[in-house]
Amino acid sequence: MYAILLPFLPLLTTLMVAAGSDESRRARTQLAAFPIGAAFCGAIATLYMVATQGPISIRFYDPASMVSLTFPIGFYIDRLSAVMMVLISGVGTVIYAYSIDYMYQDPHEPRYLALIGLVMFVLLCMVSSANLMMLFLFWQLLSYLLYLLAHNHTHAGTLEGAFKTFTLLRVGDIAFLAGIVLAHALYGTLEFPALFARAAESTAVISLLPGLDISGVTAVTLLLFIGGMSKSAQFPFHIWLPHYLYAPTPATALLHAGIINAGGFLINRLAPLFGLSSTTLHVAFVVGTLTAVLGATMMLAQNDIKKTLGFSTVGQMGYMIMECGLGAFSLAVFHLIAHGLFKATVFLNSGNVIHKARQEAHLPHARQEEEEQTFSPLTWSTGFVTTLAIPLAILLVTHGVLRIPLLESQGTVIFLFFIWITSSQAILTLTRLRAVPSWEVSAAMLVTLLFVVFMYLFAVESFTAFLYPNPEEVASYFKAAALPSGLFDLMILLATVMTVLSWCYLYLRAHGRTVWMPPWIEGLRIRFYVLFMNRLYVDELYDRIGRAIMRMAHRLDKPPAR
Repeated sequence: MYAILLPFLPLLTTLMVAAGSDESRRARTQLAAFPIGAAFCGAIATLYMVATQGPISIRFYDPASMVSLTFPIGFYIDRLSAVMMVLISGVGTVIYAYSIDYMYQDPHEPRYLALIGLVMFVLLCMVSSANLMMLFLFWQLLSYLLYLLAHNHTHAGTLEGAFKTFTLLRVGDIAFLAGIVLAHALYGTLEFPALFARAAESTAVISLLPGLDISGVTAVTLLLFIGGMSKSAQFPFHIWLPHYLYAPTPATALLHAGIINAGGFLINRLAPLFGLSSTTLHVAFVVGTLTAVLGATMMLAQNDIKKTLGFSTVGQMGYMIMECGLGAFSLAVFHLIAHGLFKATVFLNSGNVIHKARQEAHLPHARQEEEEQTFSPLTWSTGFVTTLAIPLAILLVTHGVLRIPLLESQGTVIFLFFIWITSSQAILTLTRLRAVPSWEVSAAMLVTLLFVVFMYLFAVESFTAFLYPNPEEVASYFKAAALPSGLFDLMILLATVMTVLSWCYLYLRAHGRTVWMPPWIEGLRIRFYVLFMNRLYVDELYDRIGRAIMRMAHRLDKPPAR
């Protein structure tokens, strides 16, 4: 029963920071880190308990005993919740400890540190909510707390970014609430197990227009997915994240503890519901793919360190939602955890860089050294083998020797393809190494390939079995997300060709080899660069829409002429 205390430990941090005099502020802020650290230790113990003894269910209130509320209040901690609690409390502990020194001279430091504890409390309650309505209430609180965490509201850019964040999240939250209302109307419950069971048995159909019908579960999941899109910065709701980067660096790092990942968590929490709608999964796949491509492309055109990291996060969140749309729910959670740990660390380090750049005008130092332009046949051949030949051999061995029916299982192909794409991306970064013997680069490529393959196989086997121990359930998700075979094969082929051509192009350019391109392609590349540097002008479009709405509102607000 000690698990009931975990979400409330960060609240103790908030109280310790907020109470007391300014003379003891430094000691209180340092001492207040211990409750968050205790929450992290407790989350690890809870994860072990849930993994060995099963889910933990705690009820504070049951509607059978009272009539004021129609949904119970309590916690339900299963393996997914426990994993998220470890991530949130672990990242939150590091961020709070970092913030103590980072915000030391800020006059509003106590308010900011108290908000960190409050955000962690809300996040822990959200991932352990017992039903959909409780999850939504804490989801709502996160939207308000993000506005407050922007911190310096006297700065025009910070205030504008916080307001845009609050406004766009309201749009997603309205859709989320509409999905909850519709789910309760169709199934009569918001309790997760009962909701999943009734949705599986229901054949409800909603008529949108004459002759246009949609299944009830598809309507519910599409509305809930829109809520997840806004929190996880999916296109076209992505613009709030770059504008929010005016917030203190620890706040942007805290986003990766569970706020920006909330869309992936929501789909996994409601996986049995989303698994009933192929349409919603296909929509998630399209939205995630589009966000991943646009986010990564806009990242390459940015010249600001935090905006570069911000658009990288947008691309990675699209990658996560795309994995959900393919039915690879466990892979999406694995990606969520890995990205949360990595990107939170990178944002904290960017804070160090920004701090040093403000102290030293010439940081980062310009390097005048000429890059080595030698071409290494050993490095090139090793890269070719590790990115093409070895994955092909693994594919043939898996299909021929182990007798795994790859052509009958899109899920297996998806996992193998993600292994190949991820290892190729990692190896591509090694082709740009300079002034090192080529055999060292080749060895690093092989080690990278083995590491990526091992980690993905772990995600496929151990992590999938941990989160979804029923193989039939996993197979049903892949079946629901399955694309038409011709379209799936075409996508795999196009992605393969683009990866190989990109590998060859980048490698040759990095080693001083010229690649002939028609003049019109170069002109097109410049136009696209300007387009993505300006973030597809989506911000300007939203501003125009906002001004048009305000003008219309002012006209309607005017009293009628007499």
